[in-house]
Amino acid sequence: MRRLIDGFFLGLILFVILCVIIFVSLYFATDGQIIDLAQTFVLRIQLASRQQELDAPFSSQANPVRFTVSLGTGAYTIAFALRGAALIHDPGLFIDYARVEGYDRRFEAGVYFLNQAQSIKEIAEILTDSSKSFILFRTLEGARIEELADSIDQNGLFDFAGAEFLMLVVEGAAQPEDFAAWAGIPEGASLEGFMFPDTYQLPPDISPSVLLDSLLRTFRERVGESLREAALAQNLTLHQAVTLASIIEREAVWRDEHALIASVYRNRLNINMALEADPTVQYGLQGGRGSWWPQITRADYREVNSPYNTYLHAGLPPGPIASPSLSAIQAAIYPESSEYFYFRAACDNSHYHNFAKTFEGHLQNAC
Repeated sequence: MRRLIDGFFLGLILFVILCVIIFVSLYFATDGQIIDLAQTFVLRIQLASRQQELDAPFSSQANPVRFTVSLGTGAYTIAFALRGAALIHDPGLFIDYARVEGYDRRFEAGVYFLNQAQSIKEIAEILTDSSKSFILFRTLEGARIEELADSIDQNGLFDFAGAEFLMLVVEGAAQPEDFAAWAGIPEGASLEGFMFPDTYQLPPDISPSVLLDSLLRTFRERVGESLREAALAQNLTLHQAVTLASIIEREAVWRDEHALIASVYRNRLNINMALEADPTVQYGLQGGRGSWWPQITRADYREVNSPYNTYLHAGLPPGPIASPSLSAIQAAIYPESSEYFYFRAACDNSHYHNFAKTFEGHLQNAC
């Protein structure tokens, strides 16, 4: 009996020694990762019962939230920052999931746009590739620079305020010399009219100056040399052509009227007749009535004291009043040939216009 007990203990000792040898061998063979593998295995078993929590979003709100991961930031710090930003409920669950799936070794520094409708699984994967983060930004036809600044604030993803951008483009701001010379912009003038209307995909860390560079570069690329040279051949600087185009843009609802409206204004300019464009009066009010483009009255034609008021001042106003589309710029430079000097809104609510050669004909087009 004693020999049997001694044999059992000897076997047990040999088994323990064998286990130690195997563990030590695996430890060195895996460069010490055997412990991590064991812990990961246990965590995976634990997470199997929490799949519903991993798939559940914080809420149904999909409004983008700007979230920054700094260089060297680990899963623990990220997890608690996510909870602080109201993007996840359980930092511990995020940490465990990131470890099990290997995301904790792949998190990438950068700026991300997350939302509460994303789950822990989705957020963890997103935070491994900052190159997919961008700001989608739309600049609208017929918008003035103040409206563009408002759009920056409303977008919510920029790391700067619209007022900071506005400081770069208002009258008296330092002009980009090369662009100003190319476009014929007078010294000290604003960059109104040159914020090219388009949809931009911007890097999340963009600055006001880089945004301005992007807008001006797009303007120069889309307008091109041929339109600029065509304007110069007509004794118009590009700045003057864009000024006229901005008025056309604000007057027309439909692009297929751009060239015909342009013909009216070019015909008036050719005989030194006042443009008498309502949008220039609106612009001259400078938002003083709670809107950048308020309703105006006939009295405003004479009472709005502004150099932009083309009822009071003949010729083109000092500069553009809004950002025109490429169609409006093309129309200003290549107007339709017509004998019209007047136009007014049609009476059918179509937003088209009726055109007339004489003032008497213009009166007959009244509703």
